[in-house]
Amino acid sequence: MIKKLDKLIIKAFIGPFLATFFIALFILVIQFFWLYIDEFVGKGIDTFTLLRFIAYVSTTLVPLALPLGILLSSIMTFGNLGESFELVAIKSAGIPLIRFMRPVLIVSALLGVVAFAFANYVIPVAELKMRTLLYDIRVAKPAFDIKEGIFYKKLDGYTIKIGRKENDSIIHNIVIYESSYTLQDNIILADKGTMTISPDQRYLNFHLKNGWRYQEKGNPGTTETDYYRLGFKEYKKVFDLSSFKLSKTADSTFKNYYKMLSLQQLTTVVDSLQKLTTTVANKAQREIAPTLPLQMIPDSVWKKSKPLKQKIKSIEALIPDSLKTNVYTALTSKISGVKNQVDFLSYDYSEQQKQLRLHKSERHRKFTLSFACIVLFLIGAPLGSIIRKGGLGLPLVISVLFFIAFHITNTSGEKLVKEDVLKPFSGMWLSTMILVPFGLFLTWKAMQDSTIFNAEFYYRMLRKLKLNRFLKEKEK
Repeated sequence: MIKKLDKLIIKAFIGPFLATFFIALFILVIQFFWLYIDEFVGKGIDTFTLLRFIAYVSTTLVPLALPLGILLSSIMTFGNLGESFELVAIKSAGIPLIRFMRPVLIVSALLGVVAFAFANYVIPVAELKMRTLLYDIRVAKPAFDIKEGIFYKKLDGYTIKIGRKENDSIIHNIVIYESSYTLQDNIILADKGTMTISPDQRYLNFHLKNGWRYQEKGNPGTTETDYYRLGFKEYKKVFDLSSFKLSKTADSTFKNYYKMLSLQQLTTVVDSLQKLTTTVANKAQREIAPTLPLQMIPDSVWKKSKPLKQKIKSIEALIPDSLKTNVYTALTSKISGVKNQVDFLSYDYSEQQKQLRLHKSERHRKFTLSFACIVLFLIGAPLGSIIRKGGLGLPLVISVLFFIAFHITNTSGEKLVKEDVLKPFSGMWLSTMILVPFGLFLTWKAMQDSTIFNAEFYYRMLRKLKLNRFLKEKEK
């Protein structure tokens, strides 16, 4: 049964949580666009496509924004209660800290369930849509994304370099390499010109002035070639942009990516990968053994005949001199073939192990981000009751520090799993294993009315030390 105290604390928690959650989500979305800003500049993306992409990105970041929102709002909630002496009144009534933390703990657990539902059912779809749309944006090449002094190679068959630009249309010191996919390249050099795009957005037009065109014709690699140099006062070069428009890729292209799978699908894939890795030894035996048939035949004569072993020092002595070159060539070819097979099997096994680690880590991620809601609450609520400060000052600083610690350890653990340094369980639960002791310690200190985050406590201690030192010097 919900009591008035529970309603009071939940009501005090919901407001700050909603505000901090959306602020955290906004910051994470901005961070994502900061990392991928080059993918969007100059692509001519319409507003509807951009809004779709923001919606997909925001959905994928919800499980990461929930723990941060819970951490900050719990610090603010219990900090406000402590600053207004409501915590003191509640404790004086004989109600322990764990009791008035319970309603917010239940809310945090429910938010963890919501985070798991998002991670398992919503995020795979949103991630699939986002990755597909991001791929379409990437292949939509810009028409005017040509920087000064940098070779631009996104136009198929051409490499362009512009020395200087004025107002994105007047250009100077132009170099254009026309690749004909052979050993011959045609080159156009011009002192200046203009760069415009056709009204239908299909062609990029270069109107060049005062330049030269260098061209080689004939059979490449022979002396039967002619080299031409043509000077021009004005020259028009047209580039086709019809293939650079934003197109729509089918969602099925990325549907097997591990981040696009639910928990049930991940479990199925993990089981399949584990079965594949156990058959590598049998596969190696089947593919390599036929290429080395002599290894299956025991050399009984060589082993049993001691005089023969004493007479012949090595296998090389059995090979006539006239056949050594042929035998060595055949042996080198055979060993090279076996080595290639072994390298391929080793690469195949390594890739299967890598995919197995990625799928296992993604399966753990769906639980770790959900459990992080409870872990960060166990840190935030005791901190708020200890520091007894509300608002966005000190609580914001402390919550950001703890969230950075959580994010760094979580990212580091995931990276260590990918590099096969840690097992998927240890790497993905690394941040939880580090922060849970902090949460339990802070909860215990808050129950003891600790003053470890009280600035006045340290001020009084320092003042007392100075006073004792002064008294000792005075006695001397």
